[in-house]
Amino acid sequence: MTVGEIAGLIVAVAFVILVVFIIRVLLQLSKTLEKVDQTVAKTNTTIDVVTNDVDLLARQVEGLLVKSNELLLDINGKVETIDPLFTAIADLSESVSELNTSSKSIATKVGSIGKTTAKVTVMGKVGGTALKLFKNKKR
Repeated sequence: MTVGEIAGLIVAVAFVILVVFIIRVLLQLSKTLEKVDQTVAKTNTTIDVVTNDVDLLARQVEGLLVKSNELLLDINGKVETIDPLFTAIADLSESVSELNTSSKSIATKVGSIGKTTAKVTVMGKVGGTALKLFKNKKR
C-alpha cells in the first residue's frame, strides 16, 4: 500500500465515522421533533379546552351580572317604597323626644308648685290652728 492509498483509506474511514455521527444526530433530532409535535398537539388541545371553558365562564358571568342588576333594581324599588316609613319613624321619634322634654318641664314646674302648695297648706293649717286657739282664748 502506498501512502496515497493509506491517506485515501483514512479519509474513507473518517467519512464513514462522520456519516454514522450525522445519522445518530438526525435520529435524535427526529425523536425530539416527534416529542415537540406531541407537545404542540397537547398544547393545542389544552388551548381549545381552556378557550371553551373561558367562553362558558364568560356566559355564566354575564348571566350573573344580569341577575345582579335585576336584583339591585328590585332592592332599590323596595327601598324607595319603605323610605317614607323611615321618615315617619324619624318624625315620630322627634315628636316623642319633644314630648319627653315638655313632660320633664311640666314635671319640674308641677314639682315646684307642689312644694309651694305643700308649704302653703302647712302654713294654712298652722294659721288655722293658731286662729282656733286665739278664738278659744277670747271666749
